[in-house]
Amino acid sequence: MSQDPKRIRNIAIIAHVDHGKTTLVDHLIKQAGTFRENEHVAERLMDSMDLEKERGITIAAKNASFMYEGYKINIVDTPGHSDFGGEVERVLNMVDGAILLVDASEGPLPQTRFVLKKALEQNIKVIVCINKIDRSDARIQEVLNEVFDLFIDLDATEEQADFTTVYAIAREGMATLDPEKHTDSLKVLYEKVIELVPPPKIEENQPLQILVSNLSYNSFVGRLAVGRIRSGKIKVGDEIMACQEKSNKKMKVSALYQYHVNQPVQVQEASAGDIVIVAGMDDFNIGDTLTSATDPRPLPRIRVEEPTVGMIFSVNDGPFGGRDGKNVTSRKILERLEKELLHNVAIRVEKTDSNEAFKVMGRGELQLGVLIEQMRREGYELCVSKPQVVYKREGDKLLEPFEIAVIDIEDSHVGVVTEKLGQRKGVMTNMASKGSGRTRLEFRIPSRGLIGYRSEFMTDTRGTGLLNTQYDGYDDYRGEISARQNGSMISDRQGVATAYAIWNLQERGKMLVIPQTDVYTGMIVGEHAKENDLEVNITREKKLTNVRASGADEAIRLVPVQPITLEKAMEWISDDELIEVTPNHIRLRCRELDPHKRKRKASIEKD
Repeated sequence: MSQDPKRIRNIAIIAHVDHGKTTLVDHLIKQAGTFRENEHVAERLMDSMDLEKERGITIAAKNASFMYEGYKINIVDTPGHSDFGGEVERVLNMVDGAILLVDASEGPLPQTRFVLKKALEQNIKVIVCINKIDRSDARIQEVLNEVFDLFIDLDATEEQADFTTVYAIAREGMATLDPEKHTDSLKVLYEKVIELVPPPKIEENQPLQILVSNLSYNSFVGRLAVGRIRSGKIKVGDEIMACQEKSNKKMKVSALYQYHVNQPVQVQEASAGDIVIVAGMDDFNIGDTLTSATDPRPLPRIRVEEPTVGMIFSVNDGPFGGRDGKNVTSRKILERLEKELLHNVAIRVEKTDSNEAFKVMGRGELQLGVLIEQMRREGYELCVSKPQVVYKREGDKLLEPFEIAVIDIEDSHVGVVTEKLGQRKGVMTNMASKGSGRTRLEFRIPSRGLIGYRSEFMTDTRGTGLLNTQYDGYDDYRGEISARQNGSMISDRQGVATAYAIWNLQERGKMLVIPQTDVYTGMIVGEHAKENDLEVNITREKKLTNVRASGADEAIRLVPVQPITLEKAMEWISDDELIEVTPNHIRLRCRELDPHKRKRKASIEKD
């Protein structure tokens, strides 16, 4: 049965990472009476990927739907991290309104700015929700003023800047219009959504138009296209036209679904204004238009901002290649990357001079890191290079991507952070003391200046600093930035690392492997304390003789080694090193494993 378009509300939840979007969506769905009282409901219902649950962030935009007092509310949960901005750009065209969530202490951050800018460009109705008002360091009135300033800064119209504000504690499922008066439900928020978000604009008596904004997959019916019906109706069995980038294809609608909570439920027909899931073709792409076969009217394709960071993905050609993974060939890796392109509009893949390597470009290190992590969990083995920014040329000028970095740190750390970012060609644009012993700094900095800085930043601020970034377009190349100062400790033979060898080497630098680790020639086993690379024998064993000597009975005390993570490896490696990624291991290695070839190459580069 089709829903009356006047009783449909399509909304998105947009915010910076960790401001409480997914928790709010959970309570909106639960309090609408969607579940039975005794029904077990998982926390963070919308975080369906393992990686999302582990990291506590939303990576992919997801749809859900529920009924509230006769109104059907379709809701889209969007990612809050700037690296996944492509997800936000493509789903905002499905909605007519948005709830902009802002933390009552942190206030608007870079991604708040990015998603709000996109929402204002689409001219959708924005309801501001100041969340976490129970925080001990909440600055409710100041944050509200900052949000208003942000609207003005983004050239909002008078109507857009006259927004309604709701105050909430998403964790407790509470919303109120007065922060002094707490309630016991989100009733206020439901009412404001129904009252302020307009019903979907539909064109009466026009042919079918659906812009594909998301993709899904069902093992029974195959590829699924998700989008909002702009005009017309769609039924199971209809013959329609799919207008793609290079060609138009006729297709028959084999199945039709709509969301009930976050699960697709089969329906026979759907009409304009609603969000629908269509099956019937195996090569839907984001940006396609599903329209009438007799009177096709394609809609403008979705365009997203260009990627700024690239990495080389290549076949694992190390001695341990093929030990862990089942997908190890270049053909398998390319197939997986092409599959990613189908639903991830912010990723680009280019072929390189080698048949065994591909250049993958995205919005940032985190987006590429998530893709690599997904691949290793799916049984892929590959080597990846250090992230490099994507340069552009305009006439004689070389341009590079820039970012706005917003940093929230304790007052005592301002000096060291300012100095480090200055060395990385960052320029301070703003500095404000929050009055609670913390300072907020804003820098405009080349994207490459931030590669490898996050872990250094956490060390410098004793783990108390917050660093958020947002893409800020291309600008003139700013010259060389000094890279990692320390060299590597490289294994000179294949074997098994021993405690005795590590004990003798740990005074030379910081070790990256533990005893009984399998190592090979050219594998990096530690960070050298000096600038040069050092070849070491990490498999050396203690010689046992029947002659007592001083030092014979010395206890072997090893410094604990922090396991190397993918993010840490991406930040640490230099241009002539690679990360070997397998389902069970993350290893660091030299690009050229043979030490003689390495030396020859280094001497040629010096000349």
